Amino acid sequence: MQSIANTRLAALIKKEFSQIRRDRRVTLSLVLPPILMILLFGYVLNSTVSNLRLGVVDDSRTPESRELIATLTESKSFALAGNYFAVGPLGDAIGRGNLQAGVVIPYEFGRNLQRGRPATVQFLLNAMDANTARIAQAYAESVIATYNSGLNAEFRRVAAAGARERSQVVLYPAFLYNPGLVSSWFVVTGVFGMLCILNASIVSAAAMVKEREAGTLEQLMMSPAGTYTIIVAKIAPLFLLLCLMVMGAVGLMRLVFHVPFRGGYLLVMLGAALCVLCGIGIGTFIATFTKSSAQAQLTSFFVNPPLSSLSGALTPAQALPAWLRPLTNINPIYHFGVIVRASTLRGSGFGTLWPHFLALLAFTLVLVSLSVWRFRKQLA
Repeated sequence: MQSIANTRLAALIKKEFSQIRRDRRVTLSLVLPPILMILLFGYVLNSTVSNLRLGVVDDSRTPESRELIATLTESKSFALAGNYFAVGPLGDAIGRGNLQAGVVIPYEFGRNLQRGRPATVQFLLNAMDANTARIAQAYAESVIATYNSGLNAEFRRVAAAGARERSQVVLYPAFLYNPGLVSSWFVVTGVFGMLCILNASIVSAAAMVKEREAGTLEQLMMSPAGTYTIIVAKIAPLFLLLCLMVMGAVGLMRLVFHVPFRGGYLLVMLGAALCVLCGIGIGTFIATFTKSSAQAQLTSFFVNPPLSSLSGALTPAQALPAWLRPLTNINPIYHFGVIVRASTLRGSGFGTLWPHFLALLAFTLVLVSLSVWRFRKQLA
């Protein structure tokens, strides 16, 4: 009897393996998710910051200042992105996001070093991402310490025997847009974009699939209402409810985390509305390919984690490898993240942010059009 039971168990196990092998969805869920998660999170959740774009204002124009610039840019931490003649254009470039940091070398820098006096250098940092600003400050202080050790060695070599003074470079960091280095501002604004897209896609997909499972979709097809009327009637309530969710999220950001909203609320709400429509388009598109809630959730897994990981929402996009960075440009969460951070923390207006609004509008039109086309085809 024991051998018969073992034979039956082996046959059932073999049958289950054969059934799993024939089910492509289960096979893909066993293979692709681990690969995606390990690769994406291994690259994205990386605290190392390298090749920060550095702008330079060199009012000294001496061998000492050129050596300091070379010491900064020869390291892997900073990459020289431009020379500027004044602090104003340098600050504007940091504000536009063209630079992550800037160094200002004063006129008397070389003369003070030659006379054995301390020389000051101002280091400007874009502190919208407080964590990156702290890391960049630590990198700059390490480079300055290396430069100072070289100065001390040179001084000991050429100085008179009784000399006691040693020249030093003193770094003064200035944190722009987030002087208090409140790290929660970067995280909260990033999560806000993920909430708009991912929650909208999950809710819309669940609503569409649930209606198909309940059989009410066939009743709508038999009603005298036109196709576009049915589509608008399906999307409009979801959009309004999700906009209420957006308003609640904005209230939490302002009241609990004290995000400043220097550019006002209108641009943030407009970008959030476009993000919600993108999410509804994604969810509706997924629902037209699935027949049950479980299938919709499984399909969403292949869409939502890459969207969130490659969005720059939780970690800066500059921390991604060079071959992954172009993918952020086709990610609506990334563009909304730029809009909400620039508007709330930097006070940027539509004149600066219109390329990202245009990208969001393009994503919205494409995703909603695809979902409507698939939904019409399903109704037909």
